[in-house]
Parts: sequence; structure tokens; C-alpha cells
Amino acid sequence: MTTLVQRRPRNRAGAWNIVAKAFLYALLVSLGVVVLYPLLWMALNGFKNNAQIFGDPFALPVSWSWDNYVQAWNRGVRDFVTISLLVTVASGISTVLISAWAAYGLTRTKMPGKPIVVGFVLGGLMLSPTVALIPLVKMMQGLGLYNTYWALIILYTAFRVPFSTFLIRAYMLGLSRDLDEAATMDGASEGQIFWRITLPLCRPIIVSCVILHVLFAWNEYLFAMIFANSAGVQTLPIGLMSIMSKHGTNYAVVFAAMTISALPIVIVFFAAQRYFIRGLSDGMGK
Repeated sequence: MTTLVQRRPRNRAGAWNIVAKAFLYALLVSLGVVVLYPLLWMALNGFKNNAQIFGDPFALPVSWSWDNYVQAWNRGVRDFVTISLLVTVASGISTVLISAWAAYGLTRTKMPGKPIVVGFVLGGLMLSPTVALIPLVKMMQGLGLYNTYWALIILYTAFRVPFSTFLIRAYMLGLSRDLDEAATMDGASEGQIFWRITLPLCRPIIVSCVILHVLFAWNEYLFAMIFANSAGVQTLPIGLMSIMSKHGTNYAVVFAAMTISALPIVIVFFAAQRYFIRGLSDGMGK
């Protein structure tokens, strides 16, 4: 009798676990469909023409021709992608290096007034870009950097350093200092310890910061519209707006251009997904 009573709660617990897992998988699949379906729909409409888009927007393309993608690439997307890559890569490298070096100084060195410096760095998270637009325009004009790549590179770096420093510093606080002490005893300098020991150990959070910066810089619109609005220095968000204004009636070409612009972000995220999740979970949880 006692054995039967013990088996029933176990069977009920097992049934509830199965129901909970099934509900969780169904929820994840639904979220995946909600996220991926608009991207797939946009990519498929790039293979259609206007008649097919308006006639049956949710059907598969009648023919799989790459003409719309070739037209979008030749009508400016190629130049916009190149400029966005230049700005994103340059600002991403500078942001990560400055943030990692600042985080190392805030966690591994004896600095007077370190809490004040930490508060000053993290205070940059509360600075809204829109509040500083007019002074920044005046400053860039005075430096001769207005309507250049350097304006976006400097601004993207400046406004992403506080957040990246916050994440990398939180990750470095959880690293053991035994390797640092051993390297110091062997005569290694601070720079050698940083480049050869600390930075490789921070690879997950570095990758996470890079991905977050790429998402920001690739899709940023406000600074790109104000500080680089000339035809030769337009990034993808501004370039897509110009394509829509010029070829707004040819929706297939617009969908193709939007798909090309979104493809690099999707590839980067899925390629580095493992490091991204690990870095954020370790960094934000400390």
C-alpha cells in the first residue's frame, strides 16, 4: 500500500514535467516563428514583382530570379554596405580595446579614487545622445570631421564605451588573480599580463560586446542621419531610406535591399551565438 502511494506522486510529477517541457518547447517554437517569419517573408518577396506582392503576398515566388537582388546591390546597397562595414569594424575595435583596457585598470590596478572613476565611467550610461546633439555638431564642425566616417566612428565609440566597460569589468571581477600574480613574479609587465593572460580569458564577454556593438552601429539612424548625410558617406539605414524614396514603387527591389542589409547581422549573431550567451550570462550575473 505504501509503495502504491509513493508511485502515484512520482507518476504525477513525471507527467507534469512532460507537460511543462512540451509547453516550453511549444513556446520556444512559437517565438522562433514570430521572429524568423518576417525575415523569411521579406527575403521571399525579394524574388517577386509588384503584381505578385500585391496579388498574393504570402505565397511562394513564381520564379526564383535574383534580378531584384542584383538591382538593389547595383543601385547603392554595395556602397552602403561597404561604408557600414568600415564604420562598424573601426568603431567596434576601438570600443572593445578601450573598454577592455579601462576595465582592466578598474579591476587589476591600485588606483586612487577608483569608486569615483567607476561612477564617472558608468555615468556615461545615463547620457542620452539626443541631449548632446547640438554641442556634438558644433564640435565635429570645429574639428573638420562633419560629414566624414570619423565622426560616426568617434561618436559610436564614445557612446558605447561605458556599457562595454560595465560588462567587461563585471566579467573580470570573477577572474582569478593567481595567473596575474604568477606572471608578475616571472617579470611580466602590466601590458603583457593584459594582452597575453587577461584578454584571452575574457573572450566570451569580448565577443558579446562586439556583437552588441555591431547591432548598434549597423542599425543606428540618428547619428548617421545628422553627422554623415552626404551621398558618399551614408550608412545602410540612411541608404535604405534613399532607396525607398527613389524606388519606393518597386517594392521587390526595396525588400531585396532590406534583406541584404539584414543578412550580415543574422550571420554574425548565429556564428557567435555560443560566446554571446555565455559572455552575457557570466558578465551580467556578477
